[in-house]
Amino acid sequence: MNGNQIAARFIKETTWKKLPSAVRQKAKTCLLDNLGCMIAGSRSIITGICRDYADTVWPRGDEAAMVMQNRKSSLLGAAFVNANTANATDMDDDGLYCDGHPGAQLVPVTLALAEKYRLSGMELLSALVVGYEVAHRAGGCWHDYHEVYQACGSWGSMANAAVAARVMGLDENQIQHTLGIAEYHAGNLPMMRDIDHPAMVKHGLGWAAITGMMAAGLAAKGFTGIPSLLGFEKYRHWSESFGREYIMVRGVSFKRYSSCLWSHPAVVACRDVISANNLALDRIEKIVVHGFHEMKRLGDRLPRTEEEAVFNVAWPLAVYLLNGEIEPHHMLHGNLSDEGTMAMARKIKVVESDEINQAHRPDSYPCRVEIFLSDGQCLDSGLVHYEHSSTGDTETSCGDYTRHEDVAAKFLHITGPVIGSRSGQKLLETVENLDHLDDLSPFIALWS
Repeated sequence: MNGNQIAARFIKETTWKKLPSAVRQKAKTCLLDNLGCMIAGSRSIITGICRDYADTVWPRGDEAAMVMQNRKSSLLGAAFVNANTANATDMDDDGLYCDGHPGAQLVPVTLALAEKYRLSGMELLSALVVGYEVAHRAGGCWHDYHEVYQACGSWGSMANAAVAARVMGLDENQIQHTLGIAEYHAGNLPMMRDIDHPAMVKHGLGWAAITGMMAAGLAAKGFTGIPSLLGFEKYRHWSESFGREYIMVRGVSFKRYSSCLWSHPAVVACRDVISANNLALDRIEKIVVHGFHEMKRLGDRLPRTEEEAVFNVAWPLAVYLLNGEIEPHHMLHGNLSDEGTMAMARKIKVVESDEINQAHRPDSYPCRVEIFLSDGQCLDSGLVHYEHSSTGDTETSCGDYTRHEDVAAKFLHITGPVIGSRSGQKLLETVENLDHLDDLSPFIALWS
């Protein structure tokens, strides 16, 4: 069997009861984390724009719910809105090998399909596992094949297509065409250009959701696609492990901070220096962040938009210094004019360092900060490595929340201001028992 045939069989034949317990638990955690980010992001400007667009293009859509909008859209419209919402404040999960955000597209796609096709909880979670496993492998192939770093809606189109093909009951031949159609139609998403000029296009997640679902719909009608990258002999090491190795268990990490991951090393470095020196903030004159190339391109601008807030180093670091956390509401437009945060952010400068660039690895984000004080002192963090780990085996792991109970606490914290603590607790309990539900209507009602 070639890689595409292996992938198609995995997509078709995966069943919930045969999955290892660690995979089943991780699927629930991923669902919970991204659902929480959808709810927390539902007050963002991008959500309102996408909702209004969906209402215009799909005015009679009643197939699937839009998060916290008290109304439905078409299958495509709901997934489009919810995917853009899930990543609005950049607190959604990260994937190590796909180098981006898998869950913010996979969860909205799976939820929309589950509602339209009346899936059980087991079926929803099984489809989500399929999506994550395809995402990591497609992403690994994608970044090797393409010279320019492309945002996660590129390879995500294939992962979303895999979910749709499974839910729609396509045969293995149709699934292979689905993957090829999705890859061929996937967006060309030059990520670093959006880092330089943050805009709502961001990771291209909304259109990736549509691309993936349309690929499956076309394949079901007989539309054909090219063999996908998963079938290349060069990438056989990615495809041959389907069903034997579940990458999502160790490859998905959960954010503590609501901002681009590349900004997080500066937060950790400053946190440690301030804690070790019992430093009062009013003594700080200037902070210089020595970062790797991508961190420098995030920059230190004062944000005018929600996208400029999350694609930033100075703003989230200033928020953390003043609040001890970086939460979704700090990234929303109504908080971008906070005078205290603006004053602190003006003290922060980001510079690129050759030393940091040389220490940068795919699973490690290095940084060094210098904090200059009013009395002339300079406190130096030294080189700090912010390691990618979803298992809590490193002290400064990217996945600061490594256990399900940590993500559950995060969920309650970020959803409480939107839906209230009682509704949040009810939704949490429902997700944790989702594999026992045959009818998902009560679950959907809790977040729509």
